[in-house]
Amino acid sequence: MDRNEESFRTGLRQLHIVMSDRQVQQCMHFASLLLRWNATYNLTAIRQDEEVITHHLLDSVATDPVLRTYLSQAQSLLDVGSGGGLPVIPLAVLHPRMQVRAVDTVKKKTSFLTQVAIELRLKNFQAYHARVQNLKGSYDVISSRAFASLKDFVEWTEHLLATDGRWFAMKGVYPQKEIEELPSYVEVRHCIRLSVPDLEEERHILILKRK
Repeated sequence: MDRNEESFRTGLRQLHIVMSDRQVQQCMHFASLLLRWNATYNLTAIRQDEEVITHHLLDSVATDPVLRTYLSQAQSLLDVGSGGGLPVIPLAVLHPRMQVRAVDTVKKKTSFLTQVAIELRLKNFQAYHARVQNLKGSYDVISSRAFASLKDFVEWTEHLLATDGRWFAMKGVYPQKEIEELPSYVEVRHCIRLSVPDLEEERHILILKRK
């Protein structure tokens, strides 16, 4: 076991997240692919192995206890503005029975995600190269990680949210101004502050629904 895998496993224990050895190896393979492709395609500003573990992998899986607690019945998830696959790839690894989709307007990023799905054998995952406003379908959960303002996020995706679905927005500092600007038909059901191992930055998850 190398130092990065050991750091990842330690973080999982601190977060009380259980992963099989196969799932851990899938995440480590994903981290390796991210760094390799990043050299050419500039998928992320983070280029150090250690920071990929903390700022990307652990930052992504730290959302999972919230997803399991408040959205345990969800069977489908759409991640918007998925970029390099965070948090959508780790979530697809953690939830092999959930249909997980990603959408991004940048072709090189969706090409990367498609290759990741092939190499990690993620049968439950698919990436779309499109504007989310043009997508069709219905999803129990629509997620984003620092994608846009909350107002834009919900307005651009409202047509895709299932009748009793939830938006799952990952933010840094508590977004008070963005919450105040939400459309009148949306309410914040939960706001949870996360603690990510070895990461000093603020992290919040907001769960939104239609009123």
